[in-house]
Amino acid sequence: KMLACPSAYGHTCRNCFKTMRQPQNKTKKWLFVCSRNKRRSLTAEKILSGIDGLEVRSAGTQPGARVPLSEGLIGWADIVFWMETSHLNRAKLRFPQKMKETENVILHIPDDFEFMQIELIEELRAKLEDYIEWPD
Repeated sequence: KMLACPSAYGHTCRNCFKTMRQPQNKTKKWLFVCSRNKRRSLTAEKILSGIDGLEVRSAGTQPGARVPLSEGLIGWADIVFWMETSHLNRAKLRFPQKMKETENVILHIPDDFEFMQIELIEELRAKLEDYIEWPD
């Protein structure tokens, strides 16, 4: 279900999910997931760290991921951002009950980038602009 975020919430997203029901002063918790948590999701975590009102973590779905995806991490997050549909599908198989409670966004960012590559950062900023007002 897509909801319009009220302007009083304090950010400019158009497609806000669970965060819309939280008090305005509550920190939003976002989890980014890719395959190995070495490039895409880790880059997202790094570029978003330090933004007021936002707590960010990242994880990977593959064995040997830097930070393996867990039911606890999924439960911690207000929104889980998946780099690809396949990552979401793996999580649904591994954690079916927890995934029923999760707000999910698929970013459709392929594994074509290196960690902190400028093109990846630009892609993340573009895909997330509906969810966050980027600081100058």
